[in-house]
Amino acid sequence: MSVPQPTAQERGEHILAVFDTAFGALLAADPAAFRVKFRKMAGSAFAFYRGTACLFYADLEDEAHGGPYLDERTGRVWIHGDLHAENFGTYMDANGRLVFNVNDFDEAYVGPFTWDLKRLAASLALLGYAKALSDEQITHLVRIFAAAYRERIHALATGAGHDELQPFTLDTAEGALLGALREARSLTRFGLLASMTEIRDHERRFAPGGGSIELDAATRYKVLAAFDGYLETLPEASLVRPDSYRVKDVVGRRGIGIGSAGLPSYNILLEGHSDALENDVVIYLKQAQTPAVSRHVKDAAVRDYFLHEGHRTVISQRALQAHADPWLGWTEIEEEGRRTGQLVAEISPYAVDLDWADIDDPQDIAATVADLGRATAAMHAAADDSSGHSLVPFSTERAIDAAIAADEEGFPELLVDFAHGYGARARADHQIFVDLFRNGRIPGL
Repeated sequence: MSVPQPTAQERGEHILAVFDTAFGALLAADPAAFRVKFRKMAGSAFAFYRGTACLFYADLEDEAHGGPYLDERTGRVWIHGDLHAENFGTYMDANGRLVFNVNDFDEAYVGPFTWDLKRLAASLALLGYAKALSDEQITHLVRIFAAAYRERIHALATGAGHDELQPFTLDTAEGALLGALREARSLTRFGLLASMTEIRDHERRFAPGGGSIELDAATRYKVLAAFDGYLETLPEASLVRPDSYRVKDVVGRRGIGIGSAGLPSYNILLEGHSDALENDVVIYLKQAQTPAVSRHVKDAAVRDYFLHEGHRTVISQRALQAHADPWLGWTEIEEEGRRTGQLVAEISPYAVDLDWADIDDPQDIAATVADLGRATAAMHAAADDSSGHSLVPFSTERAIDAAIAADEEGFPELLVDFAHGYGARARADHQIFVDLFRNGRIPGL
């Protein structure tokens, strides 16, 4: 990829303009949360990259109308929207099985499949640079990712069965993925509850402190009304025991993470599947955000498919993730005089993110990257005409397989060139951002 090289001042002005569009309203409502978010982003080029999907897609805007390997089908598939090397981890699926897969679908949308691959490839360049890998080693990693993705997409497109292409589980995963699954297996619901709740008057309640915000009566009523609406969005298979949805307690929270700064949210404590206190469940209800991709995909049929951002997030996750969280649903709530879409899901005791801190051996890194390529391919293949949603009414794996087959040799090189070019761009942008932030140049902070 040939990346334009504006001056630092010009690039800084562009970054500020993109930030104003993406974060302006939320930053104005809660500048303190964004000071925390931006300090985290200042910590490394990778952290900056994680927090700036908005900038990434602004830079790719020209490709919204075409590009290599894109046609009327491959330019209109369900994509993750923020696919980087740290957005993978474990979850307990609807069948009670621990699975390692892609996670965090807040930015999911419909767009060019290559955007997911480019975002992941650039993150590999940043990760490799931070681990002092040479450009040749980074090139090798990106090619491994591309080859694994290509191989898995082709296998899926040509009818490989479930027995041949099983998901990453305790029985099938290896290396870092198996380590994450084993760690998840060692966790317990009791441990999660002990960290967030306490027993008062023979009943479990949220413990004070730890970021919890007590709600006034009016807000509590509003949240409970939204919870009732959420129940109507759950699949019938989830509604196995009505008592499971008895609300025990509600508290407020405010997001301060890299991806959730300024977004109001609530935690709800539920009875769970039995009367035993250790089986209680904690779900969260949070305001869903506008995905960065949506600002650069102008297809009205995509935009009009969703009721609101909460609905979009849930429908996207259900499409992209086989056997998704049975507690996953959406609702609406009134925030500051307007109704906003909300995402609802369980705070899972079995969620462990892929941790790159101890993956330093080049062979281990390569093996992990290959698995991420396979997981990405499976995700793209899941969300098509067989997923139960009409927005992408064709076989995505066959469409992607045919597009790549037209130029097999160019496919990995497209990702390699982009990874190096945009990785360098992100490192330079990180320094520009740090200078803007520390010198008080970001409006509203």
